[in-house]
Amino acid sequence: MSDDLDFSQPAQPKPPAKKPAVNPTAPAPKPVYNAAMALEFFRAGGKAEAAPAGTQFFAEEEKAGFLKRDKMYLLMEGEVTLSAKGKPIGAVKAGEIFGEMAAISESPRSATAVAKTACRVTALDDKDFKKALQVKPEFALMLMGMMILRLRGMLARLSQNSLDSSGSGGARLLDKTMVEALAKGLGPDAIVRHNARTQLFTEGSAGALAHVVPDGRVGVSIQGKVVERVGPGGIFGEMALVDQSVRAASAVAETDVTLIAINRTVFVNLVKANPEFGAALLGAVAERVRFIAARVK
Repeated sequence: MSDDLDFSQPAQPKPPAKKPAVNPTAPAPKPVYNAAMALEFFRAGGKAEAAPAGTQFFAEEEKAGFLKRDKMYLLMEGEVTLSAKGKPIGAVKAGEIFGEMAAISESPRSATAVAKTACRVTALDDKDFKKALQVKPEFALMLMGMMILRLRGMLARLSQNSLDSSGSGGARLLDKTMVEALAKGLGPDAIVRHNARTQLFTEGSAGALAHVVPDGRVGVSIQGKVVERVGPGGIFGEMALVDQSVRAASAVAETDVTLIAINRTVFVNLVKANPEFGAALLGAVAERVRFIAARVK
């Protein structure tokens, strides 16, 4: 995978700024990509197909049509070249996945992918992807981990001036029916309520839970600037759920809020029972990657 699309490799941070890191003694994150797991996942949802040299899998800025998601690919044999703005940016080798960001986030393709040699690939559309999630829900955690490694690397390169203090609107990721089913299935012990202006967690603190918002609004900030506002149906705190590392942001209840807490074990069980939930959470992480990537200087 290219540097832009390879989330198994963290971005290389620039020399430290004047302000010291929140936790300078934290160990470097370990690569999380597991080729064997990827193979099992793709086999559970699709079948390998031949692609002759010169086959274009997708083009830069291309976007799937209405009610149809882009495909993601696992390269079984051969080599695929990736280019952006007409210039090569990397290559995909056998055993690697590509095209996953657009498929997850439903955003335009950030690169063009062409078979450099004769290839065998397994492609998954939206239906195939959810089918595979039921069989191998751990893949969702792995894919999120790949994206989060990249995201944490980009956060290390951010300067305060590169952050937009207006915050994004916080789109609903889970519909009302899914949120209600989640609350019912997890029971009252997973539901917590906080008053407005409550500090939910702080940047640099330990964390292992993600939260879904049934009611209210939460402000998420980095370096003291609000970068997102999460409302009903939204999710936050998922980075710590995946890599069980320190919080990359702070969260404050902007109104009275109700939250549903989710740990790693619950997440895997939820994805297996409801692949739509796993797809929604992956989409949340992908959007945050794109948001921060646009602001890294």
